[in-house]
Amino acid sequence: MENIETLLIIVVIALTFLLIVVGVQVVLIIMDLRRALKRLNSILDDAILGGGLISPGRLTGLVEMFRRRKRKKMKSHGANEEFNE
Repeated sequence: MENIETLLIIVVIALTFLLIVVGVQVVLIIMDLRRALKRLNSILDDAILGGGLISPGRLTGLVEMFRRRKRKKMKSHGANEEFNE
């Protein structure tokens, strides 16, 4: 019986150590992800507000383009219904 108890103690200690190592790695990954998101946020802020790659005028142009496509689809759908009657 002593051998089983000794083996269980060794297994519990090993698993505890492994869980601590995995927990530290998860915390480090989360911190790295947070830093990367902050950098991405600052890059996007500079690009949009600073007139870099993307300007607000271009963004609204893209939004209008998608809105026009939706309107055209809706109009053509309504026109098909009129022909069916």
